Amino acid sequence: MTTYDDPRILRAIAHPTRNRILAELGAAGTSRAADLAQALDIPANQASFHLRQLAKYGLVEEAPEEARDRRDRVWRLADESGISFRTKDVLSQPGGAAAVEVFRRSASARGHMLVESAYADTEEKDVERVITEEAVRLTVEEMMTMTRELADLVEAWRRRARETDAERSTYSVYQLIQPYPDVLADVPEPTRVQGFSTPE
Repeated sequence: MTTYDDPRILRAIAHPTRNRILAELGAAGTSRAADLAQALDIPANQASFHLRQLAKYGLVEEAPEEARDRRDRVWRLADESGISFRTKDVLSQPGGAAAVEVFRRSASARGHMLVESAYADTEEKDVERVITEEAVRLTVEEMMTMTRELADLVEAWRRRARETDAERSTYSVYQLIQPYPDVLADVPEPTRVQGFSTPE
């Protein structure tokens, strides 16, 4: 997993459309702009623009071996294992505090949207979702181990999905592991945000 400290990159992934593109590429492995546009319900030229912006910061790259011909552009994450930030490293850079605040606002809004969507009534008969909430007593070290184990499990399912041609939809797996809010005052910065690791 590549670790970045450039505030411009943090701002780039805070953009909702770019964040979703990164999520889709993480799930699918590779994708064309037209396929991403269809998944996000945006124009293909808009998907291409955001892909170029992500490529400018080295977050995505072309996958020519997946292309049908020289005009066919297929994209993938530059680092298949994901994107990592250390909040304190970003904060030490010029513009870092503003970038972290933009990212936090965007991540918080995305989290609210995912939870509200999960609990919303829907008339779509084919929409399946599972909501679980559990409590576990852990040390900080055990919590970090559990986080890694869950991430490994999700990655194993990503690989499994890429090995077959079955028709699939992208599911959001929103992971939040933290002490109950009444003891949050003494908790360090998040160790995982919206699928992008942010270790201290």
